[in-house]
Amino acid sequence: MVMENKVKLKESINLILDTDFGPDYDDVGAITLMHALADSGEVNVLATIASTKYDHVAATLSAFNTYFGRPDLPVGVPKGIASTDRDWQHWSDTIIAKYPHPVKSNSDVMESIELYRKILSSRPDTSVTIVTIGFLTNTANLLQSGADQFSKLTGRELIKQKVKRLVCMAGAFPEGKEFNVFKDSASSKVTFNNWPTEIIFSGFEIGSKIKTGFPLIHNRTIRNSPVKDVFRISIPQAPEDSLGRMSWDQTTVLVAVRGAYPYYKLIEGRMIERSDGSNIWDFSGKNHFYLVEKIPSKQVEDLINRMMMHQPQKSIIIPNTNIPNQND
Repeated sequence: MVMENKVKLKESINLILDTDFGPDYDDVGAITLMHALADSGEVNVLATIASTKYDHVAATLSAFNTYFGRPDLPVGVPKGIASTDRDWQHWSDTIIAKYPHPVKSNSDVMESIELYRKILSSRPDTSVTIVTIGFLTNTANLLQSGADQFSKLTGRELIKQKVKRLVCMAGAFPEGKEFNVFKDSASSKVTFNNWPTEIIFSGFEIGSKIKTGFPLIHNRTIRNSPVKDVFRISIPQAPEDSLGRMSWDQTTVLVAVRGAYPYYKLIEGRMIERSDGSNIWDFSGKNHFYLVEKIPSKQVEDLINRMMMHQPQKSIIIPNTNIPNQND
């Protein structure tokens, strides 16, 4: 079954971004799109929640939220079993050294599932979109969570009551093996088998065709930008990025906020995860959807490249006393 999903731009999407924020750096492009869409009034960002717990993931998220004028945006970090994978290019070290961030360490923020439950319990029914661009660790833990000080509902009950949809950068379609799924295969399976709302998947094949970053790093008018710094640092370090970085996470955020139409068609069925972390698609299933190109990927690439050059609308001055101001 093919479905086209239209979202009225006048509706503001209530969004939680769940991200590994490294080891890859398309997460940086994705958080930039999120803030650009928030500045345009298309999205109300509720939180940025990490699915990884390397030492300064909270501080790095805080630096980007602060740069885009939202220093008080809640950040969450898992405190239990979670990946400690980080950016092998070490762009996060540059970001937290150069840019202000009121959150200094992971211990300064709430645990991921506590933050999820706190936010969801306070929102109207079926009003929240969750977008995952990293591992499914948090979504599985949320599903399996119990009643707490924020809600008497179980995690699954809370999701069913408060969440409208889950949008995932996960899988390859109609079949394949993709990093976010097999990295925490057990959590992926728990999520796909038990999530009580619709799930939209932006598969590997969607983002792999979209190469971004060069218009940003070649733009001479954008200076002192952590987004530009990350792409400037990272692109030269990998031969496969010679045309720009593949943009899996940006497409996922775009669809989470604006909907699939006019960029993509949605194919309904069911994600089935194999024991090795690969996936196949059950076309007879319901309530899961994967993206198929509707317009040429180059048009989406151009759109994302433009949005990644978005500059903050608010000026937030938080002195970083350790490091002097630097320009590109």
